[in-house]
Amino acid sequence: MSAIGPVAASRQRPETAGGCYLDRRQFLRTGAVGAGGLLLGFSLPLTLRGAAAAGAATTSALSAWIHIGSDEAVTLFIHKAEMGQGTVTSLSMLLAEELECDWTKVRTEFPGLDPAYGASQGVFGSSSIRTSWTPLRRAGATARQMLVNAAAAEWHVDAGQCRAENGIVVNMATGARLTYGALADAASKLSVPEPPPLKSPGDFALVGKPVKRLDTPSKINGTAMFGIDVRLPGMLYAVIARCPVFGGTVATVDDTKAKLVPGVKRIFRVSSGIAVVADNTWSAMEGRRALDVTWDEGPTAAMSSDALMKMCADLVEQPGVSAKAVGDATGALAHAAKTINAVYQVPFLAHAPMEPLNCTARVGPDSCEVWASTQGQTAARQAAMAATGLRQDQVTVHTLYMGGGFGRRTNADYIGEAVEISKAAGAPVKLTWSRPDDTKHDRYRPASYVKLAGGVDADGWPVAFSAKVACPQFSGAGTAVEGLSTLVYAIPNISVESHNANAGIPTHFWRSVGYSQNTFFAESFVDQLAALGGKDPLDLRRRLLADQPRLLAALNLAADKAGWATPAPAGRARGVSVVNNVGSYTAQVAEVSLAADKVVVHRVVCAVDCGMVVNPAIVRQQIQSGIIFGLSAALKGAITIDRGRVNESSFSDYDVIRMPEAPVIDVHIVASSAAPGGIGEASVPGIAPAVANALFALTKKRVRQLPIQVTDLV
Repeated sequence: MSAIGPVAASRQRPETAGGCYLDRRQFLRTGAVGAGGLLLGFSLPLTLRGAAAAGAATTSALSAWIHIGSDEAVTLFIHKAEMGQGTVTSLSMLLAEELECDWTKVRTEFPGLDPAYGASQGVFGSSSIRTSWTPLRRAGATARQMLVNAAAAEWHVDAGQCRAENGIVVNMATGARLTYGALADAASKLSVPEPPPLKSPGDFALVGKPVKRLDTPSKINGTAMFGIDVRLPGMLYAVIARCPVFGGTVATVDDTKAKLVPGVKRIFRVSSGIAVVADNTWSAMEGRRALDVTWDEGPTAAMSSDALMKMCADLVEQPGVSAKAVGDATGALAHAAKTINAVYQVPFLAHAPMEPLNCTARVGPDSCEVWASTQGQTAARQAAMAATGLRQDQVTVHTLYMGGGFGRRTNADYIGEAVEISKAAGAPVKLTWSRPDDTKHDRYRPASYVKLAGGVDADGWPVAFSAKVACPQFSGAGTAVEGLSTLVYAIPNISVESHNANAGIPTHFWRSVGYSQNTFFAESFVDQLAALGGKDPLDLRRRLLADQPRLLAALNLAADKAGWATPAPAGRARGVSVVNNVGSYTAQVAEVSLAADKVVVHRVVCAVDCGMVVNPAIVRQQIQSGIIFGLSAALKGAITIDRGRVNESSFSDYDVIRMPEAPVIDVHIVASSAAPGGIGEASVPGIAPAVANALFALTKKRVRQLPIQVTDLV
């Protein structure tokens, strides 16, 4: 197969969901593959959360390929990653929709890292569909047109006489048929045509349908490869003994007893502690238990959860960095008919994916290979380069399925550790974090503290909203205040300030990031303003969202489906919340009751407007998943610090919602013609305030601290 010829400039500038523009030269590239067939590349815009927060321009880079083989298989190479959010299926559906291929013939693979794929490969910010919606469909449509043109040339007819359907090109005049596989080589020799028009949503045959996921069978039968599944010839197994205090280092170590453990091969220091390398993971863990280590605990040994909250409380009494200033909040509070003040706080949270962190590395004199369940392939390579001193072209990263990520696997610390151990051991090594390792040495969702003030006018409508936030910041002030600085309500006077409470505890992205805590703060306090002014919480939100039609529509739908206008069953109450994050609009209504020793969440109704939907079944799965994830944090989640170390160690003391505790979750998708939004994080922030507001309606006691304590409500 020869490469397709040069690409001409486009007459149009196709707009992606993210708002950046791609010309045809940016969006199409082709090349040759040894297997024969048509290989078509397309460009996907990559927008990092941090760059977007800083107002940086979105960039475009080649980041994926389609291969149509002479064996009829259609392979989509995905530069993203799959951690349960349905990326493999949804992206394949986008391709198949415009390509008009046989859906059962679609295959997917994760490619290696390559400069052709752009500056950053990974999946974060619920961005997979948002950044792929237009360019991937255009790539499919262009490939389809090339196959049609190849068939027309074969039959010596005009291309307009030919139609593509289900992996076949049909001559509409004669009924002759040629398969894509038969046409692939010929198509690859043609010039790339002008991009054909994309289908209108009304013509979609696949997109918008609840298609079964492509990755489910392999996950059920055990053939799907997760990081934990990797086995290499001659592979050794490792664990690391880390200082229990963040930032601490090894003072002394006696490994005499550890070396006597059967299967232990080597013990040596690494940058994060002491590596124990053995014939199997159990022997490595037994060897670690036998170590006699003293630690230099460092300055963080003086830190505790209480000390951090005291630091935050002191900080919010000082002027902070302004994140939002609308009108004159100070003056409006001074002249308001009624005012209210409140303090809210939330703890650190762990990510706790079901598959603990792990990485397999094989380091040679001039090469390094990494096998990992990772959200950030580029970050993984950078960590390997730092640990070995190798060039980027000497490092290969193999992307595998993830047993959960939730933001934790965008950090590559565990990958750097595995590479460092393999280099020192001179052999392939699989590093495994135990569940306690994962809990005690996470990069946590920041604990956060906020001082709020608000006021209403003589008619009871809000006129002022002030928030002063203090928390550890890991990516600038933007994530620390998102959900407050992005407040959607039409309150005329708003002030939001932030403080960085650096406590030496490592923090990182957590599913829905700053929205996870700040939506709890904002939506709870808006309920307080409703109570202050004597307004129904739903009516107040409707008034303040009059200029937010998509969010208002989601709110009205959720309220209607939850029966807001009718009394709740005896002993129960309802609470409501809304949020606009990751490009999607969600509203939730929670119905709760109070037992002697626990909060019972009976039902959650969630309405979501996420723009045009690729697979509604996956949208519902992700909304339900996010609600359970957020509910676990609201009712149970807390990482507590004492003497610089984490108290919790496993699911026994860092619990999650279990199946008997899970509420009925009704998901309603708002029909929309808008560009797709994100979905993996959309529903996480809204559940905590919906439950807290329902508890206030039930008990007249306000929840201002998570996780919710029953003793505070009786």
